[in-house]
Amino acid sequence: MKAMFRTIGCGLAAAALWSAHAGAEGNAAVNKPATSHTAEANAAVAAGLPLDDARDLDFASRGFIATMRDPQVKTADGKLVWDFAAYDFLKGPAPATVNPSLWRQAGILARHGLFKVADHIYQVRGFDISNITFIEGKSGWIVIDPLVSTEMAKAALDLVTEHLGAKPIHAVIYTHSHVDHYGGVRGIVEQADVDAGKVKIIAPEGFLEHAVSENVIAGNAMSRRATYMFGTFLPRGPEGQVSTGIGPAVSAGTVTIIPPTDEVRKTGETMVIDGVTLEFQLTPGTEAPAEMNIFLPDWKALCLAENANATMHNVLTLRGALVRDAKAWADYLGESARLFGARTDVMFTSHFWPRWGGAEIGDYLVKHRDAYRFLHNETVRLMNEGFTGEEIAERIELPPVLAREWYNHGYYGTMRHNSKAVYQRYMGWYDGNPSSLDPLPPEQAAKRYVEAFGGAEAVLGKARIAFAAGDYRWVGEILKHLVYAEPENAAARDLLADAYEQMAYQAESAPWRNIYLAGAYELRTGKRHGTAQAGGLDTVRSMTSELLFDLMAVRVDPAKAEGKVVSVNLVFTDRDEKFTLVLANSVLGHEPGNRPDATATLTTKRAAFLMVMAGMAKMADMVAANAMTVEGDAGALQALLSVLKSPSADFAIVTP
Repeated sequence: MKAMFRTIGCGLAAAALWSAHAGAEGNAAVNKPATSHTAEANAAVAAGLPLDDARDLDFASRGFIATMRDPQVKTADGKLVWDFAAYDFLKGPAPATVNPSLWRQAGILARHGLFKVADHIYQVRGFDISNITFIEGKSGWIVIDPLVSTEMAKAALDLVTEHLGAKPIHAVIYTHSHVDHYGGVRGIVEQADVDAGKVKIIAPEGFLEHAVSENVIAGNAMSRRATYMFGTFLPRGPEGQVSTGIGPAVSAGTVTIIPPTDEVRKTGETMVIDGVTLEFQLTPGTEAPAEMNIFLPDWKALCLAENANATMHNVLTLRGALVRDAKAWADYLGESARLFGARTDVMFTSHFWPRWGGAEIGDYLVKHRDAYRFLHNETVRLMNEGFTGEEIAERIELPPVLAREWYNHGYYGTMRHNSKAVYQRYMGWYDGNPSSLDPLPPEQAAKRYVEAFGGAEAVLGKARIAFAAGDYRWVGEILKHLVYAEPENAAARDLLADAYEQMAYQAESAPWRNIYLAGAYELRTGKRHGTAQAGGLDTVRSMTSELLFDLMAVRVDPAKAEGKVVSVNLVFTDRDEKFTLVLANSVLGHEPGNRPDATATLTTKRAAFLMVMAGMAKMADMVAANAMTVEGDAGALQALLSVLKSPSADFAIVTP
């Protein structure tokens, strides 16, 4: 049961093992060079880039003050959390093994240090996948988005203190409910100061619910896929991981959370903290289910959280999540322009670099909004003409007036997979073709495809011809069947890996690159990587009991549960909560209150129950220590726990 709690945190947090494993598990020895087809494709991309538009380079450099002298940040026990030197290879021209547009983006994102955004506003960038912002009040700091881990948040605060002086923190603002915007909070403030009212923790309405619940139920699958998306176990280098698309990587430190003391409940709500006026715009259902923008009228400064970026973002993140609403996203950006555009001189965000000047910001807001608007509208138009998600992805392109802007390029999300997400939001998985209603599962279909091609050698022959022609997508399409039909076929695995590698080298999207390279690595080496990254004790404490029971319910193994009927009353004395867990019909459910006919009643603190669930303590020992009392059948809870099965953290993706 210990593994049951490994995936309760956000899938993004699961990628935080990057620095601890990248060097040890690197696959540089088996990487191959770019083929002539890939080199030509990347040269063609370079020729078409708007390289005369150097605004981003200027914006990302402006206001630089200093950076860390020590290139490495470690935990107290010496574990590597971050290595600033890991991306030094990005200095210089793009090699043939990296899409030149992605290379440019990755190089800018890798710039790190303390920057002055405007009077009273500073950012530390390049210390994590996200930015941390420091707003100077009359006597101290207001901090926006304290990174992923406590170690990196502390390193950022230390850098600020060294160059701007020691000041107390009066408030921490979480712009939204993803871990890279709250996980480092305990690195910069103490719980005692929050409890004493010295520090406010401010977040949008619904923040805590979504921060602890998003990705919990499907957390194991999302965490595994996140290792592909973020390139968690890939080496850093021109043939490996170069970026995540929105930041260099995810730090590998300690993830925490302090629940909000104050919630923003409506657009237009204002607060004054340490003499600084804050005006809020709620944007639920955009990049996160609970998110908000912040306007600082005293300095004409606008924080657009992660609603605005220097890339097309994900409408459906490739690690897995609920589909986001592209139309709502566009509408809220439009509202931001109406509410704040005419009043804004500087704009900053939770990733990337600021922008300055009313005309620049106004043009950016309109064109970035219209990219999401076009994505939504064109997908729906084509959908209504009868095109499927796959067909729409092949056809959809931003109009040139939007496509030429660097910030609308697909470094993170892409028009191709985002259009499929819009289709999915409206139409679901079924494409309307009767053959799609009940298709054969991959392994069965694979064997029949191979047979229909004339056998394994015939498939390999066609794949080799396609590879020599640079038709890597077709190689991937036919060889995935051969690998599923004959997973030990080394020639098929190696050639499929070669095709994935070349597709990675050509990809403008960092997640696409990382996914292709991770697949190639696993095909070549046979090694699969899961992650044991947990959401942390803070996340567990913040979860509702109902959510914990839901997590138990999706771990029930029907074969083990068949024929069992068990009901257990739970009384959590420290939370004044009563529930009944009922196992019947191979389904585990929970109900509020206690049943008089339950098999047993367990009275305890919730923490003790969690320890027994996780296998960290035995119920008999807890009862002997008076930490639990049991009335009725003492074996009932154990019978219930015996039907739960923890999933493998390293399940197969590119092989059956």
